[in-house]
Amino acid sequence: MRRSRWVLAVLTATTLAVTMTAPAAVAAKPKTIPIQLLALNDFHGNLEPPQGSSGSITAIDPSGATVAVPAGGAAYLATHLARARATNPNTLTVAAGDLIGGSPLLSAAFRDEPSILALKAMGLGDSSVGNHEFDEGSAELKRINWGGCHPVDGCFDPPRRYPGATFYLAANVLENRTKLPVLPPVSVRNVGGARIGFIGMTLEDTPSVVTAAGVAGLTFLDEVRTANQYAKLLRVAGVEAIVVLVHEGGTPASQVYDYDCDANGPGSGLTGPIVDIAKGLDPSIDLVVSAHTHQSYVCTIPDPAGKPRLVTQASAFGKLYTDIDAAYDRRTRDFVRSSITAKNVIVTRDVTPDPTVAGIVAKYQGLIGPIANRPVGYIAGTILGRGGSTPERPLGDVIADSQLAATSPAATGGAQLALMNTGGIRADLVYPASGTEGDGVVTYGEAFAVQPFNNNLVTLDYTGAQLLTVLQQQFTGVNAASPRYLQISANVKWTADLSKTGADRVVADSITIDGQPLDLAATYRVTVNNFLAGGGDGYLELANGTNPLVGQLDIDAFVAYLTANTSTSNPLTPPPLTRIAFL
Repeated sequence: MRRSRWVLAVLTATTLAVTMTAPAAVAAKPKTIPIQLLALNDFHGNLEPPQGSSGSITAIDPSGATVAVPAGGAAYLATHLARARATNPNTLTVAAGDLIGGSPLLSAAFRDEPSILALKAMGLGDSSVGNHEFDEGSAELKRINWGGCHPVDGCFDPPRRYPGATFYLAANVLENRTKLPVLPPVSVRNVGGARIGFIGMTLEDTPSVVTAAGVAGLTFLDEVRTANQYAKLLRVAGVEAIVVLVHEGGTPASQVYDYDCDANGPGSGLTGPIVDIAKGLDPSIDLVVSAHTHQSYVCTIPDPAGKPRLVTQASAFGKLYTDIDAAYDRRTRDFVRSSITAKNVIVTRDVTPDPTVAGIVAKYQGLIGPIANRPVGYIAGTILGRGGSTPERPLGDVIADSQLAATSPAATGGAQLALMNTGGIRADLVYPASGTEGDGVVTYGEAFAVQPFNNNLVTLDYTGAQLLTVLQQQFTGVNAASPRYLQISANVKWTADLSKTGADRVVADSITIDGQPLDLAATYRVTVNNFLAGGGDGYLELANGTNPLVGQLDIDAFVAYLTANTSTSNPLTPPPLTRIAFL
């Protein structure tokens, strides 16, 4: 695209996104304007307080002990943001994507519209898209952003037309047909006399973590080149204070939410893709708000000119927000970089819930209650999924077993084993349950929180050699830097040699199915979800299966398994982690 068209796109987005806040009248204007940014990420439709490990933040108490602090809940988050906003009239609330998608039933059942309404009520002004914003494809993302009723489900609140988010930015996502960004690339906000530009992006590797249908017709560009290009154009438009909202992240050395990332030198406590991205972003960019890895950090990563620049992330699910303060120089029209400070703040539940957001939540709770509260199973203890820290997750074992049970009959696939991606497990099954249904009861809403994507199960043919390649891909390609372990059904065993690297970590002659060594020449019927069947999460060999049979939804298989195999007298216990052995 010619430079003039890029400028037009930027100026168009700028015109659409500018909001005016009149500065207070003063006799003599100070040299700088105090600016506050409140930043969120990875909300994932968690309107209700998330439960289990998904609903707590790791902190250090006054005695020095590590504690888990209950956190999150949209109405509590709204109160905390309002209180922070009250300390500075020059405040903007921003986010870095995955605000929807992978959501609990309360939000997902209504196409995540309740979450958008709640976030708008909280004052969210700009957000990058994340990979999960593309779960339902670009047409649905446009509807979510610009408003209107769902083309199939219609209007969930007929008296009121869904207004749309209007806050999403997608600088590095182009529509193949037009070669233009699928949504506005930038926003410029005027607050208290300061003009601040925001560039919103998702990770370039979004196609590897979203179904092919979700990203059809789109091209995802390099984050650094895109941000630098738009930073230059913003400066041409007279905007010097620039913030990048990017849905990519890193991993801090400590899980304590306020860990000093720079204790051993700038950025020494952070690893992952965001580090290289931050190092490559143009020095004119003043701040990076990141996401995707569901971590908490405030780190200093030097820009290409060697100047310190903050990179932040606020965990996930609305459990934290990042409070960022900066001085805006009226003369240079830019942030004073040395003035920028940030801290992550826990969204505690000891405050009065915001009545407006609480009302939104209550409204949709009333609509979905009869479905969400239906008992579907029983557990004897907490079964960790999302909150597990081991490569093999107890809940991953249960899910894989449920998928094999659903597809092992000849009529539904004739599956001999099942494989499940860890990233598709979105919650834990918590005991005792937090609701009113009684200890150990699993409701449909709780089960849906674990498996919220409505993926179809697909049973395909693979040779033993292909299965070996699939297991090796846990440690190669996009998974080389951070291995992604597959969850496996109970009849599969294999050993990982952690003294090796890459594909060599899989001990080939350790793999057994139903107690028999893997036969590289034999053909096996294998069940996966449709995301994995398309080669998602870097398991590219899974896209080469043959003779596919598409079956029921994964959530239906999970619920059916719990219902058939548990009762009040026979609750499900956390399975032992014996399917993957480690050298």
